[in-house]
Amino acid sequence: MNKAQSGTVYLVGAGPGDPDLLTVKAERLLRQCNALVYDSLIPEEILQLLPESCETCLVGKRIGHHSVPQSKTNSILLKMAQVHSCVVRLKGGDPFLFGRGAEEAAFLTSHGIPVVVVPGVTAGIAVPAYQGIPVTHRLAGSSVTFVTGHEGIDKRRPAVNWQSLAKATDGLVIYMGVHNLEYISSQLIAGGMDGNTPSAVIQQGTVIGQRCLKAPLNQIFQKAKAEGYSSPSIVIVGSIVDFQVESCSPLPAKVTMPIVF
Repeated sequence: MNKAQSGTVYLVGAGPGDPDLLTVKAERLLRQCNALVYDSLIPEEILQLLPESCETCLVGKRIGHHSVPQSKTNSILLKMAQVHSCVVRLKGGDPFLFGRGAEEAAFLTSHGIPVVVVPGVTAGIAVPAYQGIPVTHRLAGSSVTFVTGHEGIDKRRPAVNWQSLAKATDGLVIYMGVHNLEYISSQLIAGGMDGNTPSAVIQQGTVIGQRCLKAPLNQIFQKAKAEGYSSPSIVIVGSIVDFQVESCSPLPAKVTMPIVF
């Protein structure tokens, strides 16, 4: 590519793991891209869609290694877009939901790089669904809140006020919350949430290894710890857990999701 030109970066959501949950547009882009920058929670089966000539770069966190700093990821995307016509930035779930997609889009467009967002199926909806748990139900209230349980390490103070959330919403869907589950559950109870509130932890949702633990809020941390639950996991808190319909749950895909600590 001429240095005066630049390629397009596609911020693509890969979904929660099951390759069948890729959008048609995401699959098409993966099959034709010249370069791929991807996170850790992408099954090998999805990466097999790439052309043989595709340049790839892993920027996500792996066991024993820290993730690539966001500033470096931005630089990698910029350099690739200056060389390749079609660059896919592949993220688990949806790129604009706890995916830093907006940060990358702003950086690239400020450098004159065209960016296209390709939404993906977010884990906060799909993972509970694969266990038959609806994130909303008309008998379980009128609101649901999606929140991260693992905030950026560069924040000086936590931005999530768990005590305020305790009575501000009818249901909580917590991303990356299993590591801080003891703190989160204790803060919710301190904020006035009933300790008997139904709760669930779902690990490896939509893929091999998928499992689900249900317990009252005041017991969920100890039980999850005893049974060795780890990331990637989604935590659900609220009466929506009691509306689980297990018989309608899809079977998890026969692919393995990397475990990230």
